[in-house]
Amino acid sequence: MASVSVDEAMRRAVELAARGLGATSPNPVVGCLLLDADGEVVGEGFHAYAGGPHAEIVALAQAGTRARGGTAVVTLEPCDHTGRTGPCSHALIAAGVAHVVVAVPDPNPVASGGAATLRAAGVRVTLGVRGEEAEAGNVAWLTSMRRGWPYVIWKYAATLDGRSAAADGTSMWITSEAARTDVHALRGTVDAVLAGVGTVLADDPRLTARNLRDGTLAIRQPLRVVVDSSGRTPADARVRDGAARTWVATAAEVGAGPDGRVDLAALLAELHHRGVRAALLEGGPTLAGAFLAAGLVDRIVGYVAPKLLGAGPTALLDAGVTTIADAIDLEITDVTPVGPDLRITALPRKREA
Repeated sequence: MASVSVDEAMRRAVELAARGLGATSPNPVVGCLLLDADGEVVGEGFHAYAGGPHAEIVALAQAGTRARGGTAVVTLEPCDHTGRTGPCSHALIAAGVAHVVVAVPDPNPVASGGAATLRAAGVRVTLGVRGEEAEAGNVAWLTSMRRGWPYVIWKYAATLDGRSAAADGTSMWITSEAARTDVHALRGTVDAVLAGVGTVLADDPRLTARNLRDGTLAIRQPLRVVVDSSGRTPADARVRDGAARTWVATAAEVGAGPDGRVDLAALLAELHHRGVRAALLEGGPTLAGAFLAAGLVDRIVGYVAPKLLGAGPTALLDAGVTTIADAIDLEITDVTPVGPDLRITALPRKREA
């Protein structure tokens, strides 16, 4: 096999890391390639599930003795602590790896320090190779670890004129089956799905990740969270059906903001404490507006159907904008056709202080 460059190896490691999305939380997604002393790939791995072997351990097992004197190329700084698995830094040292190339330093104070341990053992460490790509692939975990609350994605579906339902309240289905399938795939990558009690009362959603072709549930289900300030969620609501874990978050339990409703910052802090690193905000327009007004949305995914209604509820209500100068500016990062619909991904631009 021909040798590969460190840059090529890191690109492959980033691809491998993506295979763990939706399965590793509360741990990060990580990919690793092992190159022997001649630069040939002798092992590769990714972190497949929480509690399972880390990417470096999988790659080292494949490489065997050929790892000695070689290079480990890994998307995240090797861990330096013992949790459900041992420290990867020690495993790399024991295998005789001479050089470790890291895309992104580990921001978790519990697990960080691997680079320093490796250097102290005489291993050469290089940081920052394809760092932006690795950051993008692990953005939810990295963001949540750095600030202490989950990465929040607001997902909505609307007609081309911004309506989420017709004037009579009907909304099934605004978007196509292809778009709905895509949403269930998105649910499968997060740790929690959030909805307001108004949406639960109006639509009685399940908020589960499913295969729409046969209705079967995905093996891993996100936590269902109903933001319900005064505890109005019915006992027979479908979110209480036992298909997945459910938390009805009330103001009495979480804490109330000045408006008497659930304090959203406190809610996110509690979710982080419960191991949630990525959360999908699905409904409704009042809750979405509150999250946006508070600056708590990190990414927006909108499914826009080629339909016009001209009247009916909108996808978003009060987001704290009273004049055009206060509009929430977005950076559109992707526009992809999904069946007859468009999926638009955008990032809220940071406002200057």
